[in-house]
Amino acid sequence: MVQPHKRSGALLAAALLIGAADISLAGVPESDVKTVASPPLESNPLSFLGGAVVFDFEERFRWEIRNNNFDFDDSVNALTDDNWFLQRARLGVKITLADWLRIYGQVQDSREINSDRPDYPNSLAAEGDDSLDLRQAWVEFGNPKEFPLTLKLGRQILSYGDERLIGAFDWNNIGRTFDAARLRWEEKTWSLDAFAGSVVVPERGSYNQSDFFNGNETDRQQIFSGLYFQTTAVPFQATDLYVLHLHEDDSVKYQPNPDGDTNFFTLGVRAKSKPGAFARQETVPVDGKESRDGKQVAVATPPRPVGFDYEAEFAFQTGHVRGLDLTAFAAHGGVGYTLDTRWLPRLGLAYSFATGDNDSTDHDIETFQNLFPTNHKFYGQMDLFSWQNMHDLEVNLKVSPIRALTLRAEYHAFWLQTTEDFWYRANGTTTVRPLNAAARNAGNYVGSEVDLLATWNVTRNLQVEGGYSHFFTGEYVAATGPSDDADFGYLQVKVSF
Repeated sequence: MVQPHKRSGALLAAALLIGAADISLAGVPESDVKTVASPPLESNPLSFLGGAVVFDFEERFRWEIRNNNFDFDDSVNALTDDNWFLQRARLGVKITLADWLRIYGQVQDSREINSDRPDYPNSLAAEGDDSLDLRQAWVEFGNPKEFPLTLKLGRQILSYGDERLIGAFDWNNIGRTFDAARLRWEEKTWSLDAFAGSVVVPERGSYNQSDFFNGNETDRQQIFSGLYFQTTAVPFQATDLYVLHLHEDDSVKYQPNPDGDTNFFTLGVRAKSKPGAFARQETVPVDGKESRDGKQVAVATPPRPVGFDYEAEFAFQTGHVRGLDLTAFAAHGGVGYTLDTRWLPRLGLAYSFATGDNDSTDHDIETFQNLFPTNHKFYGQMDLFSWQNMHDLEVNLKVSPIRALTLRAEYHAFWLQTTEDFWYRANGTTTVRPLNAAARNAGNYVGSEVDLLATWNVTRNLQVEGGYSHFFTGEYVAATGPSDDADFGYLQVKVSF
Protein backbone atom coordinates (compact mmCIF):
# COMPACT_ATOMS: atom_id res chain seq x y z
CA MET A 1 0.00 0.00 0.00
CA VAL A 2 1.30 3.43 -0.87
CA GLN A 3 2.01 5.59 2.14
CA PRO A 4 0.02 8.87 2.31
CA HIS A 5 2.97 11.22 2.07
CA LYS A 6 4.39 9.38 -0.95
CA ARG A 7 1.00 9.22 -2.63
CA SER A 8 0.31 12.94 -2.24
CA GLY A 9 3.62 13.75 -3.96
CA ALA A 10 2.90 11.26 -6.72
CA LEU A 11 -0.56 12.70 -7.29
CA LEU A 12 0.79 16.23 -7.60
CA ALA A 13 3.38 15.04 -10.10
CA ALA A 14 0.67 13.21 -12.05
CA ALA A 15 -1.41 16.39 -12.21
CA LEU A 16 1.52 18.28 -13.72
CA LEU A 17 2.06 15.54 -16.28
CA ILE A 18 -1.60 15.42 -17.30
CA GLY A 19 -1.57 19.15 -17.87
CA ALA A 20 1.55 18.84 -20.02
CA ALA A 21 0.54 15.73 -21.94
CA ASP A 22 -0.52 17.56 -25.12
CA ILE A 23 2.37 20.03 -25.21
CA SER A 24 5.14 19.56 -27.78
CA LEU A 25 7.87 21.79 -29.15
CA ALA A 26 6.39 21.87 -32.63
CA GLY A 27 4.38 25.03 -33.12
CA VAL A 28 4.97 26.42 -29.62
CA PRO A 29 6.16 30.05 -29.73
CA GLU A 30 9.21 30.79 -27.62
CA SER A 31 7.21 33.29 -25.58
CA ASP A 32 4.72 30.57 -24.62
CA VAL A 33 7.33 28.25 -23.09
CA LYS A 34 6.78 28.20 -19.33
CA THR A 35 8.75 27.02 -16.33
CA VAL A 36 7.48 23.94 -14.48
CA ALA A 37 8.04 24.72 -10.83
CA SER A 38 8.94 22.03 -8.31
CA PRO A 39 6.29 21.50 -5.62
CA PRO A 40 7.22 22.99 -2.26
CA LEU A 41 8.44 20.55 0.36
CA GLU A 42 6.09 20.02 3.28
CA SER A 43 7.66 20.56 6.67
CA ASN A 44 7.57 17.75 9.21
CA PRO A 45 6.07 19.01 12.50
CA LEU A 46 7.88 16.21 14.36
CA SER A 47 11.36 17.13 13.06
CA PHE A 48 13.70 19.06 15.35
CA LEU A 49 17.24 20.42 15.42
CA GLY A 50 17.43 20.69 11.66
CA GLY A 51 16.35 17.09 11.14
CA ALA A 52 18.81 15.62 13.63
CA VAL A 53 15.90 14.38 15.78
CA VAL A 54 12.78 13.16 13.99
CA PHE A 55 9.79 11.56 15.68
CA ASP A 56 7.18 9.41 13.94
CA PHE A 57 3.74 8.44 15.19
CA GLU A 58 0.96 6.13 14.03
CA GLU A 59 -2.47 5.40 15.46
CA ARG A 60 -4.51 2.74 13.66
CA PHE A 61 -8.02 1.61 14.59
CA ARG A 62 -9.81 -1.21 12.74
CA TRP A 63 -13.23 -2.82 13.13
CA GLU A 64 -13.60 -6.36 11.80
CA ILE A 65 -16.56 -8.71 11.44
CA ARG A 66 -16.17 -12.38 10.50
CA ASN A 67 -18.62 -15.22 9.99
CA ASN A 68 -17.70 -18.85 9.24
CA ASN A 69 -14.10 -17.89 8.47
CA PHE A 70 -12.81 -20.83 10.47
CA ASP A 71 -15.50 -23.55 10.63
CA PHE A 72 -17.70 -22.77 7.57
CA ASP A 73 -20.65 -23.83 9.71
CA ASP A 74 -23.81 -21.71 10.07
CA SER A 75 -25.19 -24.06 12.73
CA VAL A 76 -22.44 -23.20 15.23
CA ASN A 77 -21.94 -19.79 16.81
CA ALA A 78 -18.19 -20.07 17.28
CA LEU A 79 -16.02 -17.65 19.25
CA THR A 80 -14.53 -16.54 15.94
CA ASP A 81 -17.97 -15.68 14.48
CA ASP A 82 -17.86 -12.23 15.97
CA ASN A 83 -16.89 -8.61 15.50
CA TRP A 84 -14.15 -6.77 17.36
CA PHE A 85 -11.84 -3.77 17.30
CA LEU A 86 -8.09 -3.74 16.78
CA GLN A 87 -6.16 -0.73 18.05
CA ARG A 88 -2.46 -0.06 17.49
CA ALA A 89 -0.24 2.87 18.46
CA ARG A 90 3.40 3.36 17.49
CA LEU A 91 5.88 6.04 18.54
CA GLY A 92 9.40 6.22 17.19
CA VAL A 93 12.38 8.55 17.17
CA LYS A 94 15.37 8.67 14.82
CA ILE A 95 18.50 10.50 15.95
CA THR A 96 21.22 11.37 13.46
CA LEU A 97 24.43 11.79 15.42
CA ALA A 98 26.57 12.16 12.29
CA ASP A 99 26.10 11.65 8.57
CA TRP A 100 27.45 8.11 9.09
CA LEU A 101 25.70 7.26 12.39
CA ARG A 102 21.95 6.94 13.03
CA ILE A 103 19.97 5.32 15.84
CA TYR A 104 16.27 4.52 15.92
CA GLY A 105 13.84 3.29 18.53
CA GLN A 106 10.12 2.54 18.31
CA VAL A 107 7.58 1.32 20.85
CA GLN A 108 4.20 -0.20 20.04
CA ASP A 109 0.99 -0.90 21.94
CA SER A 110 -1.54 -3.33 20.36
CA ARG A 111 -4.99 -4.23 21.69
CA GLU A 112 -7.86 -6.47 20.63
CA ILE A 113 -11.11 -5.06 22.02
CA ASN A 114 -14.57 -6.58 22.50
CA SER A 115 -13.81 -10.04 21.07
CA ASP A 116 -15.19 -13.30 22.46
CA ARG A 117 -12.04 -15.27 21.60
CA PRO A 118 -9.07 -15.12 24.01
CA ASP A 119 -6.99 -11.99 23.52
CA TYR A 120 -3.74 -13.95 23.29
CA PRO A 121 -1.69 -13.64 20.09
CA ASN A 122 -2.31 -16.63 17.77
CA SER A 123 -4.93 -18.21 20.05
CA LEU A 124 -7.98 -19.08 17.90
CA ALA A 125 -6.43 -16.85 15.22
CA ALA A 126 -6.58 -13.85 17.59
CA GLU A 127 -4.20 -10.98 17.01
CA GLY A 128 -4.50 -10.45 20.74
CA ASP A 129 -3.17 -7.93 23.24
CA ASP A 130 0.49 -6.97 23.26
CA SER A 131 0.85 -4.04 25.62
CA LEU A 132 3.61 -1.45 25.35
CA ASP A 133 6.68 -3.19 23.95
CA LEU A 134 9.82 -2.52 21.96
CA ARG A 135 9.15 -2.93 18.23
CA GLN A 136 12.38 -1.54 16.77
CA ALA A 137 15.75 -0.54 18.20
CA TRP A 138 18.68 -0.32 15.84
CA VAL A 139 21.88 1.55 15.08
CA GLU A 140 23.10 2.12 11.53
CA PHE A 141 26.65 2.89 10.50
CA GLY A 142 27.67 4.34 7.14
CA ASN A 143 26.70 6.95 4.58
CA PRO A 144 25.94 5.43 1.14
CA LYS A 145 26.42 8.87 -0.48
CA GLU A 146 30.07 8.77 0.58
CA PHE A 147 30.79 5.02 0.64
CA PRO A 148 28.45 2.21 -0.50
CA LEU A 149 28.73 -0.01 2.60
CA THR A 150 26.31 0.33 5.57
CA LEU A 151 25.64 -1.84 8.62
CA LYS A 152 22.41 -1.98 10.63
CA LEU A 153 22.35 -3.79 13.98
CA GLY A 154 19.41 -4.44 16.30
CA ARG A 155 15.66 -5.00 16.21
CA GLN A 156 14.49 -4.05 12.72
CA ILE A 157 12.15 -4.73 9.82
CA LEU A 158 13.31 -7.08 7.07
CA SER A 159 11.28 -6.55 3.90
CA TYR A 160 12.24 -7.68 0.40
CA GLY A 161 10.52 -7.75 -2.97
CA ASP A 162 6.75 -7.84 -2.76
CA GLU A 163 7.00 -9.53 0.68
CA ARG A 164 5.90 -12.95 -0.60
CA LEU A 165 8.68 -14.53 1.49
CA ILE A 166 10.02 -11.78 3.78
CA GLY A 167 7.87 -8.92 5.01
CA ALA A 168 6.73 -6.72 7.86
CA PHE A 169 3.22 -8.31 7.93
CA ASP A 170 1.83 -4.87 8.71
CA TRP A 171 -1.82 -5.84 8.24
CA ASN A 172 -1.48 -7.80 11.46
CA ASN A 173 -2.06 -5.66 14.53
CA ILE A 174 1.37 -6.56 15.95
CA GLY A 175 3.36 -6.98 12.77
CA ARG A 176 6.76 -8.61 12.43
CA THR A 177 10.33 -7.56 13.24
CA PHE A 178 13.64 -9.39 13.59
CA ASP A 179 16.59 -9.17 15.93
CA ALA A 180 19.13 -9.02 13.14
CA ALA A 181 22.32 -7.72 11.58
CA ARG A 182 22.18 -6.42 8.01
CA LEU A 183 25.15 -5.45 5.86
CA ARG A 184 24.30 -3.55 2.67
CA TRP A 185 26.41 -2.58 -0.35
CA GLU A 186 24.59 -0.03 -2.49
CA GLU A 187 25.57 1.22 -5.94
CA LYS A 188 23.64 3.36 -8.43
CA THR A 189 21.94 0.49 -10.26
CA TRP A 190 22.25 -2.39 -7.79
CA SER A 191 22.47 -3.36 -4.15
CA LEU A 192 23.35 -6.47 -2.16
CA ASP A 193 22.12 -7.23 1.35
CA ALA A 194 23.60 -9.87 3.67
CA PHE A 195 21.58 -10.47 6.83
CA ALA A 196 21.13 -12.86 9.73
CA GLY A 197 18.59 -12.77 12.53
CA SER A 198 15.64 -14.33 14.29
CA VAL A 199 11.97 -13.34 14.26
CA VAL A 200 10.58 -11.59 17.35
CA VAL A 201 7.77 -13.59 18.99
CA PRO A 202 4.90 -11.59 20.56
CA GLU A 203 3.96 -12.68 24.07
CA ARG A 204 1.11 -11.14 26.03
CA GLY A 205 2.28 -9.74 29.34
CA SER A 206 5.97 -10.37 28.59
CA TYR A 207 8.76 -8.60 26.76
CA ASN A 208 8.81 -9.79 23.15
CA GLN A 209 12.01 -11.67 22.35
CA SER A 210 13.53 -13.73 19.58
CA ASP A 211 15.58 -16.93 19.47
CA PHE A 212 18.69 -14.91 18.68
CA PHE A 213 19.62 -15.03 22.36
CA ASN A 214 17.29 -17.94 23.30
CA GLY A 215 15.05 -15.25 24.66
CA ASN A 216 11.58 -16.68 24.03
CA GLU A 217 12.16 -19.95 25.88
CA THR A 218 11.37 -22.17 22.87
CA ASP A 219 14.90 -23.61 22.52
CA ARG A 220 14.28 -23.52 18.79
CA GLN A 221 17.55 -21.65 18.12
CA GLN A 222 16.15 -20.12 14.95
CA ILE A 223 18.56 -18.33 12.64
CA PHE A 224 17.27 -16.87 9.38
CA SER A 225 19.94 -15.55 7.01
CA GLY A 226 20.37 -14.68 3.38
CA LEU A 227 21.83 -12.75 0.48
CA TYR A 228 19.45 -10.52 -1.47
CA PHE A 229 20.58 -8.83 -4.69
CA GLN A 230 18.51 -6.11 -6.39
CA THR A 231 19.26 -4.34 -9.67
CA THR A 232 17.68 -1.92 -12.14
CA ALA A 233 20.28 -2.65 -14.81
CA VAL A 234 17.51 -3.88 -17.10
CA PRO A 235 15.98 -0.47 -17.86
CA PHE A 236 12.30 -1.48 -17.86
CA GLN A 237 12.20 -3.69 -14.74
CA ALA A 238 13.49 -4.34 -11.24
CA THR A 239 15.27 -7.69 -10.93
CA ASP A 240 16.00 -9.55 -7.69
CA LEU A 241 18.08 -12.66 -7.00
CA TYR A 242 18.23 -14.24 -3.56
CA VAL A 243 19.55 -17.13 -1.50
CA LEU A 244 17.91 -17.62 1.92
CA HIS A 245 18.67 -20.11 4.71
CA LEU A 246 16.57 -21.12 7.71
CA HIS A 247 17.84 -23.13 10.68
CA GLU A 248 15.66 -24.32 13.54
CA ASP A 249 16.55 -26.89 16.19
CA ASP A 250 13.53 -29.21 16.25
CA SER A 251 14.98 -31.87 18.51
CA VAL A 252 14.23 -30.15 21.82
CA LYS A 253 11.37 -28.29 23.48
CA TYR A 254 9.88 -26.60 20.39
CA GLN A 255 7.77 -29.23 18.59
CA PRO A 256 9.99 -32.13 19.77
CA ASN A 257 11.06 -34.28 16.85
CA PRO A 258 13.60 -37.12 16.96
CA ASP A 259 14.20 -37.12 13.18
CA GLY A 260 16.38 -34.01 13.09
CA ASP A 261 16.55 -30.26 12.66
CA THR A 262 15.32 -27.84 10.02
CA ASN A 263 18.01 -26.60 7.64
CA PHE A 264 17.03 -25.59 4.14
CA PHE A 265 17.87 -23.09 1.40
CA THR A 266 15.51 -21.03 -0.74
CA LEU A 267 16.87 -19.85 -4.10
CA GLY A 268 14.77 -17.40 -6.04
CA VAL A 269 14.43 -14.80 -8.76
CA ARG A 270 11.92 -11.95 -9.09
CA ALA A 271 11.21 -9.49 -11.91
CA LYS A 272 8.76 -6.61 -11.90
CA SER A 273 8.22 -3.96 -14.55
CA LYS A 274 8.72 -0.33 -13.60
CA PRO A 275 5.55 1.82 -13.50
CA GLY A 276 4.80 3.14 -16.97
CA ALA A 277 7.84 1.41 -18.49
CA PHE A 278 5.89 0.65 -21.67
CA ALA A 279 3.90 3.89 -21.81
CA ARG A 280 4.40 6.47 -24.54
CA GLN A 281 7.07 8.96 -23.51
CA GLU A 282 6.03 12.62 -23.29
CA THR A 283 8.22 15.70 -23.51
CA VAL A 284 7.68 19.14 -22.05
CA PRO A 285 9.66 22.35 -22.74
CA VAL A 286 11.15 23.78 -19.57
CA ASP A 287 12.51 27.33 -19.59
CA GLY A 288 16.08 27.54 -18.38
CA LYS A 289 16.22 23.97 -17.16
CA GLU A 290 18.01 22.34 -20.08
CA SER A 291 19.61 23.91 -23.15
CA ARG A 292 21.93 22.98 -25.96
CA ASP A 293 24.01 25.62 -27.69
CA GLY A 294 21.96 28.28 -25.93
CA LYS A 295 18.67 26.92 -27.24
CA GLN A 296 15.90 25.36 -25.22
CA VAL A 297 15.25 21.63 -25.75
CA ALA A 298 12.53 19.17 -24.77
CA VAL A 299 12.94 17.39 -21.44
CA ALA A 300 11.56 13.84 -21.09
CA THR A 301 9.04 13.62 -18.28
CA PRO A 302 8.71 10.59 -15.98
CA PRO A 303 6.41 7.98 -17.55
CA ARG A 304 2.80 7.92 -16.43
CA PRO A 305 1.81 4.69 -14.63
CA VAL A 306 -0.21 3.49 -17.61
CA GLY A 307 0.08 0.77 -20.22
CA PHE A 308 1.30 -2.80 -19.84
CA ASP A 309 2.89 -4.12 -16.63
CA TYR A 310 4.04 -7.51 -15.36
CA GLU A 311 5.55 -9.33 -12.39
CA ALA A 312 7.02 -12.79 -11.88
CA GLU A 313 8.73 -14.70 -9.07
CA PHE A 314 10.08 -18.24 -8.78
CA ALA A 315 11.58 -19.92 -5.70
CA PHE A 316 13.12 -23.38 -5.22
CA GLN A 317 13.83 -25.03 -1.86
CA THR A 318 16.14 -27.85 -0.86
CA GLY A 319 17.42 -29.18 2.46
CA HIS A 320 15.69 -30.65 5.48
CA VAL A 321 12.52 -29.78 7.43
CA ARG A 322 12.36 -31.50 10.81
CA GLY A 323 14.69 -34.16 9.49
CA LEU A 324 12.74 -34.82 6.28
CA ASP A 325 14.33 -34.25 2.87
CA LEU A 326 12.84 -31.10 1.32
CA THR A 327 12.37 -30.48 -2.39
CA ALA A 328 9.75 -27.85 -3.20
CA PHE A 329 9.09 -24.83 -5.38
CA ALA A 330 6.63 -21.97 -5.86
CA ALA A 331 5.87 -19.58 -8.69
CA HIS A 332 3.86 -16.43 -9.29
CA GLY A 333 3.12 -14.49 -12.46
CA GLY A 334 0.87 -11.55 -13.23
CA VAL A 335 0.12 -9.12 -16.04
CA GLY A 336 -1.99 -5.99 -16.21
CA TYR A 337 -2.92 -3.05 -18.38
CA THR A 338 -3.77 0.48 -17.22
CA LEU A 339 -5.80 2.66 -19.59
CA ASP A 340 -4.62 6.23 -20.05
CA THR A 341 -7.97 7.74 -19.07
CA ARG A 342 -9.20 9.86 -16.19
CA TRP A 343 -9.93 7.01 -13.76
CA LEU A 344 -6.74 5.09 -14.66
CA PRO A 345 -8.57 1.72 -14.73
CA ARG A 346 -6.23 -1.27 -14.48
CA LEU A 347 -7.30 -4.83 -15.32
CA GLY A 348 -5.02 -7.58 -14.09
CA LEU A 349 -4.64 -11.35 -14.29
CA ALA A 350 -2.40 -13.38 -11.96
CA TYR A 351 -1.60 -16.97 -11.05
CA SER A 352 0.17 -18.32 -7.98
CA PHE A 353 1.32 -21.91 -7.40
CA ALA A 354 3.14 -23.75 -4.63
CA THR A 355 3.87 -27.45 -4.20
CA GLY A 356 2.36 -29.69 -1.56
CA ASP A 357 3.46 -33.06 -0.20
CA ASN A 358 2.12 -35.87 -2.38
CA ASP A 359 2.98 -38.63 0.13
CA SER A 360 2.90 -37.95 3.85
CA THR A 361 4.11 -41.50 4.67
CA ASP A 362 7.58 -41.31 3.12
CA HIS A 363 10.63 -39.50 4.48
CA ASP A 364 10.48 -36.68 1.95
CA ILE A 365 8.54 -33.42 2.04
CA GLU A 366 7.44 -31.38 -0.97
CA THR A 367 5.45 -28.69 0.85
CA PHE A 368 6.81 -25.26 -0.01
CA GLN A 369 7.88 -23.38 3.13
CA ASN A 370 6.38 -19.88 3.05
CA LEU A 371 8.98 -18.39 5.47
CA PHE A 372 8.01 -14.90 6.81
CA PRO A 373 5.60 -13.32 4.29
CA THR A 374 2.84 -10.74 4.20
CA ASN A 375 0.27 -13.12 2.69
CA HIS A 376 -2.68 -10.80 3.33
CA LYS A 377 -1.74 -8.80 0.23
CA PHE A 378 -1.87 -11.69 -2.21
CA TYR A 379 -4.23 -14.63 -1.64
CA GLY A 380 -7.50 -13.01 -0.64
CA GLN A 381 -8.43 -10.61 2.14
CA MET A 382 -9.89 -13.38 4.32
CA ASP A 383 -6.42 -14.90 4.90
CA LEU A 384 -7.53 -18.45 4.09
CA PHE A 385 -4.45 -19.39 2.05
CA SER A 386 -0.67 -19.21 2.12
CA TRP A 387 1.89 -19.85 -0.62
CA GLN A 388 1.79 -23.60 0.09
CA ASN A 389 0.02 -26.52 -1.61
CA MET A 390 -2.12 -24.26 -3.74
CA HIS A 391 -3.23 -22.92 -7.09
CA ASP A 392 -4.67 -19.39 -7.07
CA LEU A 393 -6.11 -17.86 -10.22
CA GLU A 394 -6.86 -14.15 -9.75
CA VAL A 395 -8.62 -11.48 -11.79
CA ASN A 396 -8.57 -7.91 -10.45
CA LEU A 397 -9.73 -4.42 -11.35
CA LYS A 398 -8.53 -1.11 -9.89
CA VAL A 399 -9.81 2.43 -10.56
CA SER A 400 -9.24 5.90 -9.10
CA PRO A 401 -12.39 8.03 -9.55
CA ILE A 402 -10.67 10.92 -7.77
CA ARG A 403 -7.02 11.47 -6.99
CA ALA A 404 -7.16 10.35 -3.36
CA LEU A 405 -9.54 7.41 -3.79
CA THR A 406 -8.70 3.91 -5.02
CA LEU A 407 -11.31 1.19 -5.56
CA ARG A 408 -10.38 -2.46 -6.09
CA ALA A 409 -12.25 -5.63 -6.92
CA GLU A 410 -10.57 -9.05 -6.83
CA TYR A 411 -11.72 -12.55 -7.68
CA HIS A 412 -9.74 -15.62 -6.60
CA ALA A 413 -10.33 -19.27 -7.48
CA PHE A 414 -8.44 -21.73 -5.25
CA TRP A 415 -7.39 -25.35 -5.67
CA LEU A 416 -5.09 -27.52 -3.57
CA GLN A 417 -2.08 -28.78 -5.50
CA THR A 418 -2.62 -32.16 -3.83
CA THR A 419 -5.26 -33.45 -1.42
CA GLU A 420 -2.54 -35.61 0.17
CA ASP A 421 -1.39 -32.46 2.00
CA PHE A 422 -3.13 -29.92 4.23
CA TRP A 423 -4.97 -26.73 3.33
CA TYR A 424 -2.79 -24.10 5.04
CA ARG A 425 -4.04 -20.74 6.31
CA ALA A 426 -2.20 -17.48 5.70
CA ASN A 427 0.13 -17.98 8.68
CA GLY A 428 1.56 -21.05 6.93
CA THR A 429 1.19 -23.32 9.97
CA THR A 430 -2.50 -23.50 10.91
CA THR A 431 -4.49 -26.05 8.90
CA VAL A 432 -8.15 -25.68 7.99
CA ARG A 433 -9.30 -29.30 7.75
CA PRO A 434 -7.79 -32.55 9.10
CA LEU A 435 -5.86 -34.75 6.71
CA ASN A 436 -7.93 -37.94 6.67
CA ALA A 437 -9.51 -40.35 4.20
CA ALA A 438 -12.29 -37.89 3.34
CA ALA A 439 -9.74 -35.15 2.54
CA ARG A 440 -7.52 -37.44 0.47
CA ASN A 441 -10.48 -38.62 -1.63
CA ALA A 442 -12.01 -35.17 -2.09
CA GLY A 443 -11.81 -33.03 -5.20
CA ASN A 444 -9.11 -30.36 -4.97
CA TYR A 445 -11.29 -27.29 -5.77
CA VAL A 446 -11.56 -25.42 -2.45
CA GLY A 447 -13.65 -22.43 -3.50
CA SER A 448 -13.57 -18.84 -4.67
CA GLU A 449 -13.35 -15.46 -2.98
CA VAL A 450 -14.60 -12.02 -3.99
CA ASP A 451 -12.96 -8.97 -2.39
CA LEU A 452 -14.21 -5.37 -2.67
CA LEU A 453 -11.87 -2.71 -1.28
CA ALA A 454 -11.69 1.08 -1.01
CA THR A 455 -8.79 3.28 0.14
CA TRP A 456 -9.18 7.03 0.67
CA ASN A 457 -6.15 9.18 1.46
CA VAL A 458 -8.08 12.02 3.07
CA THR A 459 -4.95 14.05 3.81
CA ARG A 460 -1.21 13.43 3.92
CA ASN A 461 -1.64 12.12 7.47
CA LEU A 462 -5.10 10.52 7.43
CA GLN A 463 -6.15 7.38 5.58
CA VAL A 464 -9.48 5.55 5.64
CA GLU A 465 -10.05 2.14 4.09
CA GLY A 466 -12.63 -0.60 4.18
CA GLY A 467 -13.66 -3.78 2.47
CA TYR A 468 -16.05 -6.69 2.17
CA SER A 469 -15.21 -10.29 1.19
CA HIS A 470 -17.30 -13.39 0.49
CA PHE A 471 -15.99 -16.95 0.16
CA PHE A 472 -17.94 -19.46 -1.92
CA THR A 473 -17.08 -22.96 -0.73
CA GLY A 474 -16.16 -25.67 -3.25
CA GLU A 475 -16.14 -29.45 -3.46
CA TYR A 476 -13.17 -29.93 -1.13
CA VAL A 477 -14.89 -28.09 1.72
CA ALA A 478 -18.15 -29.98 1.13
CA ALA A 479 -16.37 -33.36 1.23
CA THR A 480 -14.46 -32.66 4.45
CA GLY A 481 -17.09 -31.14 6.75
CA PRO A 482 -19.48 -28.18 7.04
CA SER A 483 -19.44 -26.11 3.86
CA ASP A 484 -21.39 -22.90 4.42
CA ASP A 485 -20.07 -19.75 2.75
CA ALA A 486 -18.04 -17.25 4.78
CA ASP A 487 -18.02 -13.45 5.06
CA PHE A 488 -15.56 -10.81 6.22
CA GLY A 489 -15.75 -7.04 6.49
CA TYR A 490 -13.65 -4.25 7.96
CA LEU A 491 -13.31 -0.50 8.33
CA GLN A 492 -9.97 1.05 9.24
CA VAL A 493 -8.72 4.55 10.07
CA LYS A 494 -5.01 5.38 10.27
CA VAL A 495 -3.33 8.60 11.39
CA SER A 496 0.42 8.83 10.80
CA PHE A 497 3.17 11.43 11.01
